[in-house]
Amino acid sequence: MPTLDVVTTPLTETEAALAVVGAFAPASGERTDPPELAPGAAAVAEALGIDLVHELVAVDHDGSVGSVARIPTRGAIPASTLLVVGLGKAAEAGTLQLRRAAAAAANAAERVSSLVTTLHTALPELGAEAAAQAVAEGVLLGAYRFGSYRSEARPFELERVLLSVDAGADADADVGDAVRAAVEVARVTAGAATLTRDLVNTPPQDKRPPALADRAAAAVEGLPIEVRILDEDALEEGGYGGILGVGRGSSEPPRLVELTYAPEGATTHVALVGKGITFDTGGISLKPSNAMETMKLDMAGAATVLAVVRAAAQLELPVRLTGLLALAENMPSGSATRVSDVLTMRDGTTVEVINTDAEGRLVLGDALAHATELGPDAIVDVATLTGAAVVALGERIGVLMASDDALADALLAASRTAGEPLWPLPLATQEYGERLEGAIADLKNAGTRSAGTIFAGLFLHRFVGEGIPWAHLDVAGVAWSDEPFGEHGKGGTGVPARTLLVWLQGLADGAAMGAEDA
Repeated sequence: MPTLDVVTTPLTETEAALAVVGAFAPASGERTDPPELAPGAAAVAEALGIDLVHELVAVDHDGSVGSVARIPTRGAIPASTLLVVGLGKAAEAGTLQLRRAAAAAANAAERVSSLVTTLHTALPELGAEAAAQAVAEGVLLGAYRFGSYRSEARPFELERVLLSVDAGADADADVGDAVRAAVEVARVTAGAATLTRDLVNTPPQDKRPPALADRAAAAVEGLPIEVRILDEDALEEGGYGGILGVGRGSSEPPRLVELTYAPEGATTHVALVGKGITFDTGGISLKPSNAMETMKLDMAGAATVLAVVRAAAQLELPVRLTGLLALAENMPSGSATRVSDVLTMRDGTTVEVINTDAEGRLVLGDALAHATELGPDAIVDVATLTGAAVVALGERIGVLMASDDALADALLAASRTAGEPLWPLPLATQEYGERLEGAIADLKNAGTRSAGTIFAGLFLHRFVGEGIPWAHLDVAGVAWSDEPFGEHGKGGTGVPARTLLVWLQGLADGAAMGAEDA
């Protein structure tokens, strides 16, 4: 990631290769009308001695979110090029538009080493801190590239990003402090998304369960996070039949990683549970080859939980967190779990395996039972769980299911703030609960083709202790993108790490947890 700094010189005087300002789409909505300059752009136009609106019209820049136009500065300011990035209509713009505009600027800066911007001043009604965090996150997310496995580095050289806070006579010192504070938070929140992306994008041979468990421990080294790794012997002794059953076909045994962040004075305890299938072939219920092409992403839930716990410790949030990473590799072999085998889960529930490709709910069931034993105030699990979620909501909206309306509302609000949208599906116990019942065991792990996402959520809920507010995030569609969009590049997106951090920050600030305001 590039470094982020706040400078107190005007953009027109700051040493950087690229200067970035904003423009709004015409309020009329008519493409034939000219775009409107955002705050900060007029001063640059004056320094350049040009009619910037005229220049934008000449290159057909319409001010739509993320659209860019390059204007040569001809030596009038230190930056050799002015980049104007669209923010959409001013009346509709918010942190989402700022974040995506900043990401577009980072993408357009592929061949420069530094940029300076005043995008964070474009929407003063947002407040300095919220605007600066959105811009800083957008630049860092847009600058992300995963090049670890390339023989030659791609030509991406953006090393330094500067947010200009003018220190003139009329400047407000508090604004500068707010911007600096926001940049520090953005480093961590964008870093959480980046860690998640890195782990998701890593090829499966380099993140098999034991290796990923060790990598998780290394990622939190030096932070006040206690790490406990349950190997195959501990899992056998503890009765974790779901995790063991899924991992049985692999030559690399499963792991359950427990991360504990317990800051002094914390009065709220949240358990985060992540699905960590490091590669999913479907097991005996083998997937078609083309359906395996992206299955290195099936540990995105575990990667998210790791990243969020680490970020919470870095931000020193006064919330106790337990992160559980249920890691297994779902492979076919002579030792693999068979269709119609019965597994005994951590809490003693027996499950008839109808489909070995419905494996994520098995490892999560054990981890949810483990989380319940810890007596948290709330449990949230994150999983790339069902293809049905993608059918229902596509690749840009995640699924939320919850046992508690207040918890659901808080997570939905956090997702809107983070720009990582979720949509609620019902926990339809009365309507579909009987479909869980197994023919020869307590439960079966797969139902019919209809209501597949709801069935999976209902299955998971059976392993959550009574009275504990619980939410399930199915991110099968949103954890990966086949094409760049917004602040996301191709590959792992890092969703929903920032959503969970926004929610946890709300808890730290005293927001309600659930029905009993735990």
